[in-house]
Amino acid sequence: MTYGVRWAHSDEASSVADLLSAFHREFDAPTPEHAVLTDRVTQLLRQDTTWALVAGKPACALALVTVRTNVWHPGGVALLDELYVAPDRRGQGIGSAMMTELARRVRAEGIGLLEVNVDEPDVDAIRFYERHCFLASEPGSSDRAFYLWQEFCAGRMRP
Repeated sequence: MTYGVRWAHSDEASSVADLLSAFHREFDAPTPEHAVLTDRVTQLLRQDTTWALVAGKPACALALVTVRTNVWHPGGVALLDELYVAPDRRGQGIGSAMMTELARRVRAEGIGLLEVNVDEPDVDAIRFYERHCFLASEPGSSDRAFYLWQEFCAGRMRP
């Protein structure tokens, strides 16, 4: 099944923002007002370095990806910033269909690495990404990979 998986354009920013907001609300995470988020998504989708993959009409699933240059990967590195499937549509293969299309595009664009950040307690997400060939350690090593960050947004910086 294809599940109506397609690449969204800037004119679909409002529905992309709807899905991003739904994802954040599901986990009680802060999200900007819809108009602010829609404007951000519109601007980002006008660039070659941000991609939005959606499924369904109306859209019920989203994969948001950003691409950056990298010294070790001449084609760049893609980061799967968000992958969300509406709760009532989960378990139907939509996420897997989206990952298949994302992998196809990453390869076609010559990108050398696809990354995703997952919280350690989210064992279902970890299992999902491992089924799609993501690794938590270098092959032959038992050392786990970690993602560390420091925010510089006003009001959110830690000392």
